[in-house]
Parts: sequence; structure tokens; C-alpha cells
Amino acid sequence: MSSETLQIAFIGAGNMARSLIFGLLDDGFEPVAIRAADPVPDARATLSERGVTVTADNAAAIDGADAVVLAVKPQVLAAVLRQLPVLAPGQLLISVAAGAPIAALEAALGQPQPIVRCMPNTPALVGAGAAALYANALVSLEQRTLAQRLLESGSQVTWVATEADLDAVIAVSGSGPAYFFAMLEAMIETGVELGLEPEQARLLAGQTALGAATMALQPGADPGELRRAVTSPNGTTQAALEVLTRADFAATVKGAMQAAVDRAQTLAEEFSDS
Repeated sequence: MSSETLQIAFIGAGNMARSLIFGLLDDGFEPVAIRAADPVPDARATLSERGVTVTADNAAAIDGADAVVLAVKPQVLAAVLRQLPVLAPGQLLISVAAGAPIAALEAALGQPQPIVRCMPNTPALVGAGAAALYANALVSLEQRTLAQRLLESGSQVTWVATEADLDAVIAVSGSGPAYFFAMLEAMIETGVELGLEPEQARLLAGQTALGAATMALQPGADPGELRRAVTSPNGTTQAALEVLTRADFAATVKGAMQAAVDRAQTLAEEFSDS
């Protein structure tokens, strides 16, 4: 399939859908190849300004589309699926909704369907996302390539071996940005208390996070080695890290991530029972 002949339909036109759509447009997709359905006029207007075909009618959006992207919030997903018209045999469904297992999606659709589950994160909005994908057995190689291209428009992409791995992905990268935002909030607040101007503290903390992440992503980089390299004996960094160690920082992070996994599994059970 070439981008000239593809038709991709989005159910939902919120932040995540817009980040994917804008990425596709920047990647060379023509606006006429993309449709989006959303009940919110403002959401449709934002995409219409870029030439994307918009509608409030899900059936009109998915008719004849090569791929249908479910990009709605988990709490409305079950209702959306109940109202979704029957998909054509072989029509690819790509779900970016957390907490909706493939088996439950198939049950809601009432028929076997090629399905790819994706777990992106919000930095995709600025082209710096991380995303993991999992496909059921009905997804063809061509469809896997399409799903990967869709997510690659704003994210680094990896495929996981089992659907259960997506719960770990949620804990690491799906919810992960919030962990770093919380750290940045604390660093900025403390920087201001120590005498910096708020904008100075925000710039310094944010750039430090970006720089550390950039170093950690270099080929062969080991975060532990990087930490040790910046920690001079009896220096300021060692003093700071000792406070984090006494607070059992690693165990706190592990507990937070396990809580995210537990909640993802609960959401999956709730969706399967809905």
C-alpha cells in the first residue's frame, strides 16, 4: 500500500489522534487520505483546518478505510464500540485505548478482526513519543508495516512479544511521562525556594531532564554508569543521591510502576465485563 491509495479513519479527534494525524501529514500523507470522526465541533475544526475530512458520523469515517484507529478515552470505548458499524472483513483496527484487550475488542465487534493494540504516550504530541505495539494473528505483514508507520510519525516504536507485555509498557512509558513531570515539579519548586526565578528553574530543570535522557539514549549507554560518572566522591551529587537512597527511591519507583500495572489489569477486567 502506498500513502497515495491508503485511507485511514480515526474514531476520536482528541490530543492523541491529532498528534498521530499531524505526524502522518508531516510524513507525506495527503489530507484526503485521512478522515476523523468526533462529536466535538472544536476537535473537528482543528483537523479541518489542515484539510482532513471530518465528520460526527463514525460510519461515514470508517466506510472503505484500510485502517480504523480507535483513539477514544477508555471510559467511553465500550459505548463507542457498541455503536460502531460492522467492520469489513480484513479491515485493520488499531486501538490506542488503554485497558482494552484484543479478546474483548473482538467480542465487542462480534467477529474476528485484524487488530493492533498500541500504547503510545503524550510526548508524541511534540514528536518525542515512545510507543509499543502488539498484533493478533490476523494482522498481515503489510498491516503491521502500516501500523508501525502510523506510530513512527511521532514516536520511537517497538513491538512486544505478548499482549501482556503492554501492561509493563504502560508502567514504563505510558504513565512514565507523569513520573518525570512530578520530578520536574519538585525540582522547579525547590529551585525557586533556593532563590531562582521560576522561569530559570523551569528552563534549567527541563533542559537537565532532556540532556540526561539524550545521554541515556546514546548507543551502548548505561544509566548506572552515567550516574556514577557524574557522582564525585563526597561531592554535591553524592550528597543528593544519599537522600534519595535513604528514602528508598528505587523501591518507591518500583511500587509506583507496579500500581500502574495493577490498575491496567483492573481496567482490562472491567472492560471485558462491560
